[in-house]
Amino acid sequence: MNIELHKIKIADLVDGFTDNDEQGVTGYGGRLNIRPPYQREFVYNEEQQKAVIDSVFHGYPLNVMYWVGNDDGTFEVLDGQQRTLSLCNYFMGKFLVKTVDGLKYYGNLTASQRSRFLDYELMVYQCTGGTDEERIAWFRTINIAGEQLTDQEILNAIYSGPWVTDAKRHFSKTGCAAYRLANKYIKGEPIRQDYLAKTLRWISRGQVEAYMASHQNDPTADREWQYFQQVIQWVMMLFPTYRKEMKVVDWGKLYNEYHQGDYSSTELEAWVATLMADEEVKKKAGIYPYLFTGQESLLNLRAFSDSDKRTAYERQQGICAHCGEHFAYDQMEADHITPWHAGGRTTPDNCQMLCRHCNRIKGGR
Repeated sequence: MNIELHKIKIADLVDGFTDNDEQGVTGYGGRLNIRPPYQREFVYNEEQQKAVIDSVFHGYPLNVMYWVGNDDGTFEVLDGQQRTLSLCNYFMGKFLVKTVDGLKYYGNLTASQRSRFLDYELMVYQCTGGTDEERIAWFRTINIAGEQLTDQEILNAIYSGPWVTDAKRHFSKTGCAAYRLANKYIKGEPIRQDYLAKTLRWISRGQVEAYMASHQNDPTADREWQYFQQVIQWVMMLFPTYRKEMKVVDWGKLYNEYHQGDYSSTELEAWVATLMADEEVKKKAGIYPYLFTGQESLLNLRAFSDSDKRTAYERQQGICAHCGEHFAYDQMEADHITPWHAGGRTTPDNCQMLCRHCNRIKGGR
């Protein structure tokens, strides 16, 4: 893999700039893909764009940018998209900036001001060649400042192609189809690839990179979009009553393991309502996976207080309620006499002290 630092003038960057939205955003004489499929949407507001132009006019250095080279001699912006588009948008006359002699569009600048702008040199690292593994390692190494690339964005850069482009249409745009369908059930932002990352983790069962490598050249992401819809429709069918806690549940993991089961939405709703009202349950979002797995640890059940434990220890005179041996206080643990799932409460009269060994083997029996 070859990595070289180049000085690129703004004049060269904005040469042939075109912005055709989904059809492509290019510059550098048509050789630079400014918004490749894996990149997020433009998020700088006007004040942030003005700050970029102000830095140029004052001669302040902008952060280093990173481009990835393709086999055909073209490049894609890996890091620096927001600054690049700010420069191009100003060149195209899309906003005013404050200069020493007033607010000006690019077209109103004096000849000397235009020269100062166009002759400004950007520091750009260009990466060409190398294996996928080498590029991933480099991308992660440079990903240390500004609006950092997420792991998913890095993988999108490595495995870009028609499949990533189509996946972005479904999962990565503000107001995209995935967001409209599932924003109540998914935490995160489409433009930061949160929806795509979660879908790929679900459908690949955690093997995201291998999955992307095998599907890189697929013409569409229809398979992933259909799978995502199936997951969300399954959730809405089983739990028609929406609660805010549903937004943080790992629904795809539950779907993969339990979607073929026979469940009653009426019974599930009654169970959810009961657990939501149970003061012993501290982690309400854990109710949904608990319904399928039965793992009480997901509920973060209320624990006995230090006072309750000390009272039980003194009542038992340090004798383990199971094995009958004597232990120091710090060698014992509190346990429910009647388990929570059998109706036991976390109250002093339901507390007993067991040695660590007996408590471990007792479990939830």
